Amino acid sequence: MRPPPLLDVRDLRRNFGSFAAVDGVTLSVQPGEVTALIGANGAGKTTFYNLISGRLRPTGGSIFYRGRDITGTPPHSITRMGIARSFQITNIFDQLRVIENVQVALVIRQGKGTRWWRRAARDEDLRLQAGELLERLGLSGLAMARAGTLSHGDKRLVELAIVLATDPQLVLLDEPTAGMTPEETHAVVDLIARLAETGPQTFFLTEHDMDVVFGLARRVFVMHRGRLLAEGSPDEIRANPEVRNAYLGEEVY
Repeated sequence: MRPPPLLDVRDLRRNFGSFAAVDGVTLSVQPGEVTALIGANGAGKTTFYNLISGRLRPTGGSIFYRGRDITGTPPHSITRMGIARSFQITNIFDQLRVIENVQVALVIRQGKGTRWWRRAARDEDLRLQAGELLERLGLSGLAMARAGTLSHGDKRLVELAIVLATDPQLVLLDEPTAGMTPEETHAVVDLIARLAETGPQTFFLTEHDMDVVFGLARRVFVMHRGRLLAEGSPDEIRANPEVRNAYLGEEVY
């Protein structure tokens, strides 16, 4: 018997005027299962993520997280409930060292108020926690580097460390390998796979690179023009003729 879903989305809709960006999507994400959402540009993936993370309010439908209705809940409250999100564009403090970026995330998670930087800079316990997290992710060698000097791939890894510092149960990854070299992509895929196997987090990603999707995800959802076109295992999605037609010649292999 399967456990209850960690995320349960029912008939979710979001209109912009007469345009339905998300049009009646129903899906669920199981705890511990790496899940992917794919679709061509304009399919509605980013809008869907914005609805889940609270950046947009739905026009209709419901979002349940761990059995609790979070529909329309603001982003800061959703983060405290245990849902964290990374973005297509890296979201880090370039002028700070890597370990300081993680310390800031730890302070914010603990709700330590307006003097967050002063606390992050002087709290040795936070520094130890940040160092342990970087070690877990294999990033100890970057701890003292200025974040702005890192390669694009390393910045994405640091962003993932920042996301994990908020202690989420559900991690939404929006195009985690966008703009990366093949070597950087391989490093990120290996890290996510290892975290999914060993950690408490559940990963739900959008991604255009099908090698990444089929290498990581146990279950794949396909969006097309705001609607859910198909769902299934990677092998089922590869073999689905509707998915191939929707990609208009793009390879799904």
